[in-house]
Amino acid sequence: MAQASSEKLYRQAEEIIPGGVNSPVRSCRAVGTHPLFIAKGQGSKIFDVDGNSYIDYVGSWGPLILGHAHPEVVEAIKKAAELGTSFGIPTTLEIELAQMITKLVPSMEMVRMVNSGTEATMSAIRVARGYTGRSKIIKFDGCYHGHADTLLVKAGSGAATLGIPGSAGVPADFVQHTLSLRFNDLDEIAAVMQKQGQEVAAIILEPVAGNMGVVPPKPGFLEGLRKWCDETGALLIFDEVMTGFRLALGGAQELYGVQPDLTCLGKVIGGGLPVGAYGGRREIMSQVAPLGEVYQAGTLSGNPLAVTAGLTTLKILSKPGVYDELEERSNHLFNEMSRLAEKHKVVSTTNRVGSMGCLFFTERTVVDFDSAQTADTQKFAHMFCAMLERGVYLAPSQFEAAFVSLAHDQEDIDKTLAAADEVFKEI
Repeated sequence: MAQASSEKLYRQAEEIIPGGVNSPVRSCRAVGTHPLFIAKGQGSKIFDVDGNSYIDYVGSWGPLILGHAHPEVVEAIKKAAELGTSFGIPTTLEIELAQMITKLVPSMEMVRMVNSGTEATMSAIRVARGYTGRSKIIKFDGCYHGHADTLLVKAGSGAATLGIPGSAGVPADFVQHTLSLRFNDLDEIAAVMQKQGQEVAAIILEPVAGNMGVVPPKPGFLEGLRKWCDETGALLIFDEVMTGFRLALGGAQELYGVQPDLTCLGKVIGGGLPVGAYGGRREIMSQVAPLGEVYQAGTLSGNPLAVTAGLTTLKILSKPGVYDELEERSNHLFNEMSRLAEKHKVVSTTNRVGSMGCLFFTERTVVDFDSAQTADTQKFAHMFCAMLERGVYLAPSQFEAAFVSLAHDQEDIDKTLAAADEVFKEI
């Protein structure tokens, strides 16, 4: 496909924006090409400035579970914008969204809106430290919780894509209280918690890791973390920025039946607009200013446009049968993708939870960051470019998830599988 206008725009952008992009993975450097510049999105498709259309499995990195420019969401945003885009003063919409979130995610008895997933995780950790009076945080290799200084330790996703071990500009003192352990390894958790559990403020993780591809928890892993937190007084924080309202109406915690003390949300609850939220038990959230001494603020937090888009999206997702439909489509797509790879003797393994999935070019079963990193990124780069030529847009990184939306119909999935059938012959 001709992409001359995108390439020209990228060269212009490189002169005034670091790397030509406003988030690193968008640069497409890991797959050996330049990024597309998008003119519009509609349903399951995106359209670039050269007039090409693509079936989109990125969906703005997860939030567009209804597809692009869903008419009900767009209409709701228009009506909200006519009344004002932001006030920095409370609106009734904030109460309505908070009520819906706390109803659908019972572990969140109180919720505070913020503007991004990074703000949500950063704030939740501050609350955990304030509530427990402890300093240490445990995270897991390959789990990405935004770009706050204390969390950029073996953070997967963009850092893994670009081969960056952490980040320059983060003083060692800032991460001295952050321990990064192996995902899905309860023995390692036990060894650390037996020695240092009384110093640990919180364990934070993506309950389904979506920033090293897609890596589900092993049976008993989440339950084991809950047990250790209960025994030591540490808080369990689920970063459901990606999985919240994506895997189930109540998120991964509903799917796996394990309740955290604090939950971080984003993406879907903004319906495609910038948003984040964190919340948990009332006694913990009562530590947040102005009730308590843990300070956190944001001028645009709970702004009417993002809240309206989120409310509209959640109301649609609350209709009967929605997640069954997503499960059926996703199961078919990823099962068939795996079958086609096997048919063409392409060494790979496929992980899927709900409408999130990832095909890794490795013979290993992917259960943690180490096994994810055995994937052949050159083969993935070839697949990305070849699928793009055939009108299918995947995330430009082996370490990102593919997302199925309600806008993807059978024709989209059939075209995607036909393209994959051709591409696997070349790999």
